[in-house]
Amino acid sequence: MAETKNLCAQISLDLHQKISEAREAAGLTTAQYITELLTEYFKMKENGGNITMTNNNTRTLAFQITEDLFQRIKTHLERETQRTGRKLTQREFVLGLIEEALEAAEQQEEAAPISNGDEADDSTGQES
Repeated sequence: MAETKNLCAQISLDLHQKISEAREAAGLTTAQYITELLTEYFKMKENGGNITMTNNNTRTLAFQITEDLFQRIKTHLERETQRTGRKLTQREFVLGLIEEALEAAEQQEEAAPISNGDEADDSTGQES
């Protein structure tokens, strides 16, 4: 294991809250999370400010939505944050919806598999 040294810094409460939420979402200890952040920061600086994703198992999904839908989502996120006392991010919200939709579709497919064309087909155009 590499030799380590303690690093302490006073930060604003707002920044501390953001870091705590992100650290919890990542499932890391504070030391692990801060180490990861600082490592990414210095890699970015070495790349001339270009951000590179270290996790090659991720893909970006981007799309545009109407301003009305965006505002509805924003309102929902604020409402959920108030209701639960925990900030719900756009990313968490959208990923949750995608996961739910895929699970429902997969369950529906398991219950009634799509025909693969092996059954008799009366629409072959042959007349008797």
